[in-house]
Amino acid sequence: MRLRRTFEGGQLRDRKIIIVTDPPFNIGYKYRTYKDRKKEQEYWQWIAGLLTELKSPYVVIHYPEALYRLAIETGQAPNKVCSWTYNSNNKRQHRDVAYFGVTPDFRQVTQPYKNPTDKRVKALIAAGKTGAALYDWWNINQVKNTSAEKTAHPCQMPVEVMKNIVGILPEGYTILDLFMGSGTTGVACKELGRDFIGCELDTEYYEIAKERLL
Repeated sequence: MRLRRTFEGGQLRDRKIIIVTDPPFNIGYKYRTYKDRKKEQEYWQWIAGLLTELKSPYVVIHYPEALYRLAIETGQAPNKVCSWTYNSNNKRQHRDVAYFGVTPDFRQVTQPYKNPTDKRVKALIAAGKTGAALYDWWNINQVKNTSAEKTAHPCQMPVEVMKNIVGILPEGYTILDLFMGSGTTGVACKELGRDFIGCELDTEYYEIAKERLL
């Protein structure tokens, strides 16, 4: 297929790749260069084909029921699923982050202790511990119009979420985002010192990503 020829024919041939991506949700969103409304079976065959073509591990951010369908379509169950929760219109919502073919190590990312006055936590701090291992659920706000990191992309992911996702992946892999958008995955990789490659059809979003990354 074209995607494999594109990457295997170039310098990526000898690199270890993990795909990390937040694909279009097929809900009819009006992107500038992409029609986000395929027939259901066509959509799932397309997404599953893209993710499995390179025969690399992949991490997908989507709604829970969609990840069940993806697992059926690819014939592969995720190694681990994390949850990202956020408030939306006064209601709590969440998306899941599914790790296929790779097992995340939560010890690679630390978070502040929840109860720093607890005697056991005090003992850990006294012993030089800086925080607890990352949990498998994260309560992080969506990027709003008033957010400092907001760009012109309508469905922008928070950098903090992407840093959590990438930060618990094994070192030594190049992170590939097949739907780069405004480049948030790349920003997270840059801050974490990870190699990154992104793909984006929309030239405006590509320029936004390039400005954020260079």
